[in-house]
Amino acid sequence: MMGYMSITRAGCAALDAADPISDFRDEFVLPDGIVYLLGNSLGALPRRTAARVAHAVTAEWGQDLGASWNTAGWWDLPQTTGDRIAPLIGAGPGEVLAGDSTSVTIFKALAAALALRPGRPVIVSDVENFPSDQYVVQGAAQAFDREIREIGPDADLANALGPDVAVVLLSHVNYRTGAVRNMAEVTALVQASGALMIWDLCHSTGALPVDITGADFALGCTYKYLNGGPGAPAYIYVAPRHQKAARNVISGWHGHASPFDFEPGYEPAPGVRRFAVGSPPVLSYAALNASLEIWEKVDMRSVRAKSVALTELFIELTEHLGLELATPRDPVERGSQVSYRHPDGYPVMRALIDMGVHGDFRAPDLIRFGFAPLYLRYVDVYDAANTLAEVLSKELWREPRYQRRLTVT
Repeated sequence: MMGYMSITRAGCAALDAADPISDFRDEFVLPDGIVYLLGNSLGALPRRTAARVAHAVTAEWGQDLGASWNTAGWWDLPQTTGDRIAPLIGAGPGEVLAGDSTSVTIFKALAAALALRPGRPVIVSDVENFPSDQYVVQGAAQAFDREIREIGPDADLANALGPDVAVVLLSHVNYRTGAVRNMAEVTALVQASGALMIWDLCHSTGALPVDITGADFALGCTYKYLNGGPGAPAYIYVAPRHQKAARNVISGWHGHASPFDFEPGYEPAPGVRRFAVGSPPVLSYAALNASLEIWEKVDMRSVRAKSVALTELFIELTEHLGLELATPRDPVERGSQVSYRHPDGYPVMRALIDMGVHGDFRAPDLIRFGFAPLYLRYVDVYDAANTLAEVLSKELWREPRYQRRLTVT
């Protein structure tokens, strides 16, 4: 890239014309006049989703009723959907199960890992993991009488490991800064200490290539870069070597080996299916699978190349504004987002949204921009950078209406 003074909108339009994955933009509903830089929080709506959900409602539910558990494959949705997600994280068939929320899935993975490492009382977690991860770790530690050893952003993970550590839970991509961990190196380090490794892939899957090979457990959401919709099912990865011994602490009916024998005692299903719990949210699966039809056509290497180019362009266009960059400057070390620190970040973001640039704010001072390569254009990045410059130079964020905090920031 060149310096920001040399970058023009026409030049960005030329980049769009040469973009090998530009056609995917047509797959999504994108309102006019909006630059959507929030795909790292809630992905845009795929055009095919409404029809797919409508079919599930009117035909599968409305006409076929309960027969759809068999004829429409409702019963198998956790597994069939998981198998569609698997290639996006470098997993194979039968290794991923979709279902439940991210928080519930974190608990299931933690509980299973702890049971596989009896006599080791410590859970290692990063203070910069997403708060839900931290809260679930706190709950699991209390429920299973374990200890928590937290590491900070500048802490050396190796110093936190030892013979007392059962499991380590870390985010592959930091939700605040976008910093990326070296998955293979960290996994090897953790396992060399005798602990099990759980990865949170919420800000990775669909943003950059992921190879979960070697890890013990992983989990992630599907409503961000995967565009599954609000409340879309999360997923869990269980390494094949653990599937026979790993126990799902929430031993629900749908994870039973023979659920329709209606036995009073619980017998876990073979394989990853044992991590199913209750009735699958069929309509949410319909929306998610509509999006996964798109992802089956995507080359993640092209997605990553465009992600790097988009984030690099945004940084170059905005670095003269005097903001503190919280995201790693080296593209190898960042995911598909750019975060800046600003003491009045919340009203700044409110003003930006009113001007058609949608990002979000993370306390105490981060304004955060997500770059979803399937539907974001280079000209969108150019326009967003100019709008940010206008908000800051004219101090539009100082308007009283932007000072009041909304519930969701």
